[in-house]
Amino acid sequence: MTIQTVDPRALRDAFGAFPTGVTVVTACDGEGNPIGFTANSFTSVSLNPPLLLVCLAKTSRNFAIMTGAQHFAINVLSETQKDVSNTFARPVEDRFAAVEWARGSAGCPIFSSVAAWFECAMEQVIEAGDHVILMGCVEAFDNSGRNGLGYARGGYFTPTLSSKAVSAASEGNMELAAVVERRGEVLLLGDDVLSLPSVDAHDGNPTEALQKYLETSTGLKVSIGFLYSVYEGKSDGKQHIVYHAVAGEGEPAGGRFLKPDALVAAKFKTSSTADIVNRFAMESSIGNFGVYFGDETGGTVHPIPTKDAKA
Repeated sequence: MTIQTVDPRALRDAFGAFPTGVTVVTACDGEGNPIGFTANSFTSVSLNPPLLLVCLAKTSRNFAIMTGAQHFAINVLSETQKDVSNTFARPVEDRFAAVEWARGSAGCPIFSSVAAWFECAMEQVIEAGDHVILMGCVEAFDNSGRNGLGYARGGYFTPTLSSKAVSAASEGNMELAAVVERRGEVLLLGDDVLSLPSVDAHDGNPTEALQKYLETSTGLKVSIGFLYSVYEGKSDGKQHIVYHAVAGEGEPAGGRFLKPDALVAAKFKTSSTADIVNRFAMESSIGNFGVYFGDETGGTVHPIPTKDAKA
């Protein structure tokens, strides 16, 4: 493939296959007001001298301030800070009201509860196509020991959750399920008592195992989409991982497609299944989906970012 034939969208998707951490880059404008943006294009460069870099899009509204700043900071977000990432990835006016922070020795905003932070003197601004590279010389830093937040293929992941899932799968304690959608309807199993299609996970890639199960059991072509719900089942002791999926045309060999907003009086196998179907009905109506993390009794829904976590 030559440079002239590269599809920018396809190239960005391919770049997104590489898992990265998530950071918020901060600095101050000429009047001392804090600015910041989410970025995953960050890397260490050198230990001696202590250098790091982050990429900044030339279209960023922070471009002029950042490229003219004498100092900037990198806040490496911890796995509990997805909301912080989303806040600083969007054009929210008072972003800093949503996070606890303090000024570093050079005046840059440093966030609380991050995995690590680095306050840097601007070493060099390097032209790089439709971005610039901000090279920083580390003047101060701290490492909290917390796990960092991960990002790959347009979605977040957490090291702790991933390790728990691998452990659960190897012990036969993880169940994979899917909200299989087709034109607004959801595939449900059962007649009097409804349930989502699900299968116990074992060693291997969970999405591949789930897709194989769904296609074998339904006879339909199924495409696995984004992660939709992750919760610990207190009643069965299993880790439950639920994905969104889209089904192709045809009559399913098992189950039937039903409109989720017409199931208010339906009986479900578990309360968790009812919660998932009801949430999907609500989110489908507004076109804004999230990922649930928690257990059967309570948790939080984290919005799925509408754009890549980049400046």
